[in-house]
Amino acid sequence: MPRKTKAKSDTVPAVILSEIALMPGTIMHFDLRQTYSVLSANKALEEGQQLVVVTRTQDDGEASLERVYPVGCSAKIRQIVRLPGEASRVLVEGMHRVYIHELSRDGGYYEAMVSKRETVWDMDANEIEAAVRILKDLMKKKSEDGKRGNMDLARVSKIGELEKLMDTIIAHMPVSYQYRLKLLQLEKISERFEFLSSIIATENEVEQIRKELSAKVKQQLDDNQKNYVLREQMKAIRKELDEDVLSEAEEFEERLEGLQACTEVKKKIAKEIARFKSGATGSSESAMERTYIETLLDMPWDKCSMEQMDLSYAKQILDDDHYGMEKVKERILEFLAVLAMRGRMGEELPKDSASIICLVGPPGTGKTSIAKSVAKALNREYVRICLGGVRDEAEIRGHRRTYIGAMPGRIAAGIRQAGVSNPLMLLDEIDKMSSDHKGDTASAMLEVLDGEQNRHFRDHYLEIAIDLSKVLFIATANDISQISMPLRDRMEIIELSSYTEVEKFHIAKEHLVKKQILQSGLTEKQLVMTDKAIEQVISGYTREAGVRELERQIGTICRKTALAIVTGETLKEKVTRSNLHDFLGKERYIDEKAGAKPQIGTVRGLAWTSVGGDTLEIEALVMPGKGELKLTGKLGDVMKESAMTALSLVRSLAPAYGAEPDYFAQHDVHVHVPEGAVPKDGPSAGITIATAILSAVTGIPVRHDVAMTGEITLRGRVLAIGGLKEKVLAAKKYGVKTVIVPIDNQKDIAELEEEIKCGLKFETVSKIQDVLNIALVLKETNVRKKS
Repeated sequence: MPRKTKAKSDTVPAVILSEIALMPGTIMHFDLRQTYSVLSANKALEEGQQLVVVTRTQDDGEASLERVYPVGCSAKIRQIVRLPGEASRVLVEGMHRVYIHELSRDGGYYEAMVSKRETVWDMDANEIEAAVRILKDLMKKKSEDGKRGNMDLARVSKIGELEKLMDTIIAHMPVSYQYRLKLLQLEKISERFEFLSSIIATENEVEQIRKELSAKVKQQLDDNQKNYVLREQMKAIRKELDEDVLSEAEEFEERLEGLQACTEVKKKIAKEIARFKSGATGSSESAMERTYIETLLDMPWDKCSMEQMDLSYAKQILDDDHYGMEKVKERILEFLAVLAMRGRMGEELPKDSASIICLVGPPGTGKTSIAKSVAKALNREYVRICLGGVRDEAEIRGHRRTYIGAMPGRIAAGIRQAGVSNPLMLLDEIDKMSSDHKGDTASAMLEVLDGEQNRHFRDHYLEIAIDLSKVLFIATANDISQISMPLRDRMEIIELSSYTEVEKFHIAKEHLVKKQILQSGLTEKQLVMTDKAIEQVISGYTREAGVRELERQIGTICRKTALAIVTGETLKEKVTRSNLHDFLGKERYIDEKAGAKPQIGTVRGLAWTSVGGDTLEIEALVMPGKGELKLTGKLGDVMKESAMTALSLVRSLAPAYGAEPDYFAQHDVHVHVPEGAVPKDGPSAGITIATAILSAVTGIPVRHDVAMTGEITLRGRVLAIGGLKEKVLAAKKYGVKTVIVPIDNQKDIAELEEEIKCGLKFETVSKIQDVLNIALVLKETNVRKKS
């Protein structure tokens, strides 16, 4: 409301109140705690002046003309009572409305320049009389609501003046002070009447609705509502006993106030809490709603952990937790360096950033432990999600709340478990996911691992978008070929190869033995394992790419030692190579060595498996027949096609090695790969099969100290293969001296550790003739010279 121009004005003491409005013709009291307010009241009482009561428009800051309402009420002080301290209680009677022209604070108290505000009477006598009767009728109707209404009616029944009647009614109605201020500032008597009558009518209507609802509630009172009444009574009893009386809804509201989340999330949760309040307590719907609200409140929407980006510390953690694996550690540190350079930690990620790495390698090679070390180095919470065997899309995206027993997906549940929105999340065994009629889990993972989509990942259960861009994902897999191409394209692949025996020895000595001694309750003085004993455990009792079985065998030694100490058989044990069998029994594995002399139709091939490298002794045999090819050994389609390609190639080469032109029309060829119960597949046995068939057909023996791997083409070219390190380790364990590999794998040979290459001769080949020249024990008479 704009300020009026000054008419006849006076300067009088003033008090500024918050959320209190004094009406003319009414009596009220209020407490003054500020020194300047007490001085204003005392000044007015001493000099017999009126006191102006003004209402603030803003609670904060020092009072000024712009921070108070333009219309106040002059008052006559009836009594001032001093309270403990410097406060005073003032009893005043409202006199008339005044305009506030100026407000100043001189002499330690507030003074206001005011002028009396005259009422504009725009109603004639009949209209005024009608308005008085209408207001009294409305108050009479209100009095039917109970005791308070009768008290209000008693106050106004004897008042015949319209202005005083309205001021008295609004002063004693249980409404907000803003309604009183509104009536105080209206100038025309007709506007005051319309405003007040609408308030009373609304209050009467609300009261009527309340009565109707109360009647319905009483009629429909059931067991759940009885329980609610009993609980309310229990709350009252607990309140008398000074016990906690917060209801579940109130607890939810308290947690919501302290929740770190955006406005959209808070509005959604507040809406669900309101729905929970209005629901029937104890019903199944109420239980589902309670679980949903608790889940939303447990989610760390905007809560992040304080992380560090010290690469030297990260390197130290990786070195302390893992022996060797230098190239893998280097790749991890490069990845973390990129994160630091791009300002990724705790900030919004670039859309094109590749923030997901996938550790691929045989079981037990340290994939999971590397992820734990990275989380420790970055000071991030660590969460592991096992995806092996997951085939329902709802396991990733969550179940919709319409289903009984619905729950969030594993991604949302993992973030809830971590308690922060930026954990390190390990997606373990990502290559073991499958799909069925319920959906494709690999396709659901595309959104999770896509930097452009996971900022607004929507879990079906939560129904609120989750920002996954702050999460550092690390996936693990044994066989990368089992991961779909779109999913593989979203990850940076880091390969972890098999451990060498030297690496296993250091891992066991520096980590596994100490770990198992501690877990068994022993001390390093009670159990001592010699280096020779550890080496014998590795070679004679384990056959794996990783170190899990090695750790189990060491654990067995520790448990047997603990048993012997507890039963009093000994005070300490020293495990040596000579007494190792007392703890672990006879050796499980005896190294199979290459034959002592060349053989016909038998060739040693090299294979890669998900648990490490292995050797395959491929056998070929010819017999009278019609030129058929028989394949046994549980071979896969790719390996069968490779065998057929090898046979066709050998048929074209055989005449050069002394075979008759019609030899294959009169003989059948049988190729067998031992260990027939184990499935085998892949193209890398191509040159091995071709060499075995040619040896069987021509009778030329194959060197016993040679192993080979490589894919063969119909024209005799040798193509590159994968898993070279695992294959070479298997060849070395078998005792071969020469390894034949494709020429395109020279770069892989260069990356092998010297420990692996020591004692081996690598022959690189580009065509089948090179293979045959190396592997076959050729004499000049074996090869027919073509004219």
